[in-house]
Amino acid sequence: MGNNFKMVAKTLFGFEPLLAKELRNLGAIDVKEGVRSVSFYGDKGFMYKANLSLRTAIKVLKPITTFKVFSEEDLYREINNISWENFLDANQTLAIDATVHSEKFTHSKYVALKSKDAIVDRFRDRTGERPGIDLDYPSLRINIHIEKEFCTVSLDSSGQSLHKRGYKSATNIAPINEVLAAGMLLHSGWDGQCDFMDPMCGSGTILIEAAMIACNIPPNLNRKEFGFEKWKDWDEDLFEKIQESVLKKARDFHFTIKGYDKAPSAVQKAKDNIQNANLSEFITVEHEDFFKTEKQTQRHLHMVFNPPYGERLEINMPEFYKAIGDTLKQSYPGTHAWFITSNLEAIKHVGLRPSRKIKLFNGSLESKLLKYEIYEGSKKAKKQED
Repeated sequence: MGNNFKMVAKTLFGFEPLLAKELRNLGAIDVKEGVRSVSFYGDKGFMYKANLSLRTAIKVLKPITTFKVFSEEDLYREINNISWENFLDANQTLAIDATVHSEKFTHSKYVALKSKDAIVDRFRDRTGERPGIDLDYPSLRINIHIEKEFCTVSLDSSGQSLHKRGYKSATNIAPINEVLAAGMLLHSGWDGQCDFMDPMCGSGTILIEAAMIACNIPPNLNRKEFGFEKWKDWDEDLFEKIQESVLKKARDFHFTIKGYDKAPSAVQKAKDNIQNANLSEFITVEHEDFFKTEKQTQRHLHMVFNPPYGERLEINMPEFYKAIGDTLKQSYPGTHAWFITSNLEAIKHVGLRPSRKIKLFNGSLESKLLKYEIYEGSKKAKKQED
């Protein structure tokens, strides 16, 4: 395997096959799907490329050791035994994220605290100094994962979650996570080969992710920094080479990407975010109420959106979802419309039968991503309603 090492990319529920496919397309070796994660092998350059290019990953972790733990003492001793000085200096800072699925260890915060003590004590015993704690921008972010009696310690190469792409200066009251948006688009089969629309675009996340997929632009190009940039083996020249190579794979886009929102403030926020992402030439946003619009093109239209949920926005759900169905049926022939909702009751009011349903989570809310195929001509449309 040469200089290849194992990595684990974390993702959201239901996106494992998408992430595995992304990794294979990038050239990862020995790709294996897990639960909310995909493991793979690659070298340091590939780790940089994965962080820049993966649309459905939240983190890219580099495991450094796995051991069995049956008690707090085991945990402390094993973490204390790791040669942390290879990864961190005593005058630097660290942060620890812990995830636990175990009868012995029930509190992730406690595991993180105990692990921090073990690392800090090792430095203090050896150097008389100790690293500080910085939860936002540490020199080294460490991930501790306990599954039953197995504890895996990883270095977090991403730093802050990869959904923080760096283009959002403003969000509205119910913004969608960038990784969720990208995964919905990939699930919908969006590949940039037709016109695209988000009729309730909010702060523009789905539009931006759609344009980046269409043009094959790496999603994390606008990020301020990655975790690995503070590592001892950080190779800036290699990173710049990787960045150039992924940018060379960008492609032309010959269709339209359009967003509507009925709130003027959302339209402005979307425009600001699109400008931050340097995608203004590909995306137009207009102040429109979707229910009063009709399809502007004779060509096939691909639609993906995140309608307001009712959890945070006051809406008459039955009426609202009926209006979605009516508008699609009457005004948008030749359209494949996908939307996500956590209001599983409201789906009944759309008045169309979804041709696909995919279970996802929006934050902690169980949701469905639904596909509605709206055909040209009334006969077919009638058949849809039966």
